[in-house]
Amino acid sequence: MRTIPVASIACIPLNSAPLIGYVTSRLARMKKTDAQEQVAPAETTAEATPAPETIPAPGSVSLTPEQITELQTAAAKAQENWDRLLRTTADFDNFKKRAAREKQDAIKYATESLLQKVIPVLDNFEMALAAAQNNAATDIKSLRDGVAMIHSQLKNTLTEAGLEEVDATGKPFDPNLHEAVSQQESADVAEGQVLQQLRKGYKLRERLLRPATVIVAKAPAAQS
Repeated sequence: MRTIPVASIACIPLNSAPLIGYVTSRLARMKKTDAQEQVAPAETTAEATPAPETIPAPGSVSLTPEQITELQTAAAKAQENWDRLLRTTADFDNFKKRAAREKQDAIKYATESLLQKVIPVLDNFEMALAAAQNNAATDIKSLRDGVAMIHSQLKNTLTEAGLEEVDATGKPFDPNLHEAVSQQESADVAEGQVLQQLRKGYKLRERLLRPATVIVAKAPAAQS
């Protein structure tokens, strides 16, 4: 296409064929360029956007016989584990109930063995009382010997069950084992020592059941 100098355009009539052809050609080229620029980004965007994944419709997936067999085996194993869990849970619940029942029975009948040993002592007391009532002339010494025998029997039974005496006579006062009811001046017993035991204390092995009731000695007041 022939190019018309700009300086000579002013000299060309507006309705001349060369000027009309030149303008028409320039306008066509400009429209073509704009159309290419608008289409290029659209094509780039279309290329950059990934196509959406196609999700197979339900029932359209086909499995091989080996896969079906594997699924059946896994389902059977899951059912077996579930049944085992149910049985284990039931066994554990039964164990808890049985343990609670045995604990209640142990608490309820904890003194059974001790009572079995004390019953003979009670029998001896009843026989001694019956002998004293039936024979008014019973010798005092015989009655005393019988009571002493019963006392020894009862004491041995309680000792076997774990009972221990707390004898505080002549020992230093121990607030963990002794209960002082008063203090008394004494020149023969050192201050802080147990002067007199009013009642024995008892322990069940290492646990204190009852402290010994005592009177504690103190130094005599200075005489003026």
